[in-house]
Amino acid sequence: MAGEVRPIRTKRDYEAALKEVERLWGAKAGTHDGDRLDVLATLLDAYEAGHYPIDPPDPIEAIKFRIEQQGLTQRDLEEIIGTRTRIAEVLNRKRGLSVGMIRRLHERRYLGRSADPAEPKKCGVSSAPDPSRPGLARHAPAGRW
Repeated sequence: MAGEVRPIRTKRDYEAALKEVERLWGAKAGTHDGDRLDVLATLLDAYEAGHYPIDPPDPIEAIKFRIEQQGLTQRDLEEIIGTRTRIAEVLNRKRGLSVGMIRRLHERRYLGRSADPAEPKKCGVSSAPDPSRPGLARHAPAGRW
């Protein structure tokens, strides 16, 4: 795949593109190799979206994950969600998240960029660490991200 960049149509094309990404990993943005890496990452994203779709995480599970990862307690959510009773109802799925709750959770980074207050059921957590090069994190060779 070191020659011309072409669409990824088969599993063989996909594996060749992954090898090429590994070879190019670390290339500076704006260089020939960096541009090639960006194009390959875009092609890989398109192939994976069609062949290995990933649903966004459940918003309640995303909140629970953030609480666990940051060593927080449910009490830390009081100014975002409301009383401890309301927090328990939300986390136990007895009460839905309101648009205001979603906005506050998003502002305080409990829910990522893909959280859309206009579509509460589609809220999720973003996985792109570098907005200037979206998708590259997924294609990082093992141990390099």
